[in-house]
Amino acid sequence: MRIVCIGGGPAGLYFALLMKKLHPEHSIRVVERNRPYDTFGWGVVFSDATMVSMRQWDPESAAEIEDAFNHWDDIEVLFKDTRQRTSGHGFVGIGRKKLLNILQKRCEALGVELIFETDVDSDLDYPDADLIIASDGVNSRIRNRYADIFEPDMVIRPNRFIWLGTNKLFDAFTFDFRKTEHGWFQSHIYKFDDQTSTFIVETTEEAYLAHGLDKMSQDDSIAFCENVFSEVLEGASLMTNARHVRGSAWLNFSRLICGKWSHFNGNSQVVLMGDAAHTAHFAIGSGTKLAIDDAIELANQFNIHDHDNADISEVLKTYEEIRRVDVARIQNAARNAMEWFEVVGRRYADQLEPEQFMYSMLTRSQRISHENLRLRDKTWLEGFERWFAEKSGLPVGEDRCLPPMFTPFTVRGTTLANRVVVSPMAMYSAKDDGMINDFHLIHLGARAMGGAGLVFAEMTCVSPDARITPGCLGLWNEEQAAQWKRLVEFVHNGTPAKVGIQIGHAGRKGSTRLAWEGIDQPLNDGNWPLMSASALPYLKHSQVPKAMDRADMDRVKADHVRSAELAVTTGADWLELHCAHGYLLSSFLSPLTNRREDEYGGSHENRARFPLEVFKAVRAVWPADKPMSVRLSCHDWTEGGNTPEDAAIFARMFKDAGADVIDCSSGQVWKEEKPVYGRLFQTPFSDKIRNEVGISTIAVGAISEADHANSIISAGRADLCAVARPHLADPAWALHEAAKIGLGSIAWPKQYQSSKYQYEANLARAAAAAPAK
Repeated sequence: MRIVCIGGGPAGLYFALLMKKLHPEHSIRVVERNRPYDTFGWGVVFSDATMVSMRQWDPESAAEIEDAFNHWDDIEVLFKDTRQRTSGHGFVGIGRKKLLNILQKRCEALGVELIFETDVDSDLDYPDADLIIASDGVNSRIRNRYADIFEPDMVIRPNRFIWLGTNKLFDAFTFDFRKTEHGWFQSHIYKFDDQTSTFIVETTEEAYLAHGLDKMSQDDSIAFCENVFSEVLEGASLMTNARHVRGSAWLNFSRLICGKWSHFNGNSQVVLMGDAAHTAHFAIGSGTKLAIDDAIELANQFNIHDHDNADISEVLKTYEEIRRVDVARIQNAARNAMEWFEVVGRRYADQLEPEQFMYSMLTRSQRISHENLRLRDKTWLEGFERWFAEKSGLPVGEDRCLPPMFTPFTVRGTTLANRVVVSPMAMYSAKDDGMINDFHLIHLGARAMGGAGLVFAEMTCVSPDARITPGCLGLWNEEQAAQWKRLVEFVHNGTPAKVGIQIGHAGRKGSTRLAWEGIDQPLNDGNWPLMSASALPYLKHSQVPKAMDRADMDRVKADHVRSAELAVTTGADWLELHCAHGYLLSSFLSPLTNRREDEYGGSHENRARFPLEVFKAVRAVWPADKPMSVRLSCHDWTEGGNTPEDAAIFARMFKDAGADVIDCSSGQVWKEEKPVYGRLFQTPFSDKIRNEVGISTIAVGAISEADHANSIISAGRADLCAVARPHLADPAWALHEAAKIGLGSIAWPKQYQSSKYQYEANLARAAAAAPAK
């Protein structure tokens, strides 16, 4: 084959040398706009996994790269006059220029033709090529030429950064956070050779402009950064290698995703590689890794297909299918880390104490979890757990502390034994009268005995016409309250758990069949009239609700107050007002479902007017020493609907009205929604509201392991974790998760004590029998 690599970065060079090594008959050229052995950039970071692959594919270049590597295990964070360090993280760094020089030298030794000082405008300049590798970077001219085919999705991120260097050598990957009069600046620092460290400075656009950095020369910007980070620099100076850039050397990161990676231009197959196809933020140092992995996989696919140019299109298709999966995984982690740094000033730096800030930073990508930190640095993590336990009011000795999910949490006069919540889950088993029965007693009682700190029943409806289905629980009369009291007394007498009641009104989503008979489908008969903020049906064939008038509002508010007064008589410990999932109060909050033109529609203040009115009336009759939370849909997942920014506005309103906790869910407001599901997918909403609004939160959604809960709570992303479906599958989820992480100190019900030892022994035997990884 005749192969041309346009762009002499890591992707183009490494692919060229691999293909020439695997099949010397190929004619391969790498065309680079810079001069021979001249490149820009400071240090780059590699992963151990990428080096394993490089040793496998080309031991010669891998050995030379490893000889030039600088390795470090420690991360050090300077923050609020503290210096914290943790070990076991295993990074390797190398100068970008050194890396490219090694790859250039290896290409030449193998017979790859290197062409320098040639600026390529078009792939059509090489009509005889069978394959053209567009590895010409994030601003790829080749990709942009075929933008309608490659479908690049480029997003310019808000933070500003400048890539500098220093001759001071750092023995750890160092992060330094400094607050100025206009906001926070952070530096990312790591040594990459025996003389130099990379020193990236990052800040928000607001701080960048407020300090006048947009008007400064490079020398003035460097002097500014030297002053901000004078303590960590200890007199060392900062350097730039961007003298070729006119004006300010401050940049915005560009996040790139392409819809397609390859194209036949009429003469040649063209394929994107490296930053031309995708970018990953420097916060987790994966740009070079992705470029190298791209090169390896494409070479591997040609090797599988015997380097036959007749199969190029099939090779490119398979290459893209395989690489997309890993790239998406890395980009997701990089996005999480990037977004953490983008909001670190307003969300974490001012709010969190140094210990929790350090934990939050270490787990910012969500690839590193609580137990993974234990594997990396057990001493550091156990020190953090002791700090967290003391903050939670527990005595701390030499023995292992309770991990964060099993520490107590106090709101007003109520203390939960731990931070595990059984999420409200509709059971549709109330037998037409809204009455708790033996099913609920067994269902909820089992989960209380299973170790959760707080147990919620499903949304409990405030009137017969507030129900979702005929099988929904209700609390509108004393007979129902008496059965609720029976349940509360059972839980209180037999377990350490507390009981929560979530009250609400179905609104336009009411009068439907039981879930297993057709979720959200209207009843065949026996329907009751519906009401909502506006006269919009949930499904096209659903009953059209009445747009509420003031008399309706007065009645619904009175129903909620009556339900809360009945809840008081049950002895329940916690009350939650349901303002989520498209139900009645939620329908006022979302612009998708609230089309009103009166004082209850339009602005955030107007849309929240009636839900807040209900909340205040309920809070007034609920005991002052007991907590009250609000469940919000923090994202409508639909264009034109509420976003997390809107949710934060509403959360602040409820906080000001007296709410103690925001229960952060999302969706189910608009049937055409398009949620982005995934592990802990709703936790970012809790994180935002907790740390920007300054109110305690409950995280919900795809939390299925102790590792998840401990990570969320430790990082300050939530105060409580609500677990739904795992609790349906395993009533003793909390007890079992404690055993799985080796926590033997958690008590089981005395009736089940013998099974505790057997369960723990079985886990130990299974772990001992598992093959070593």
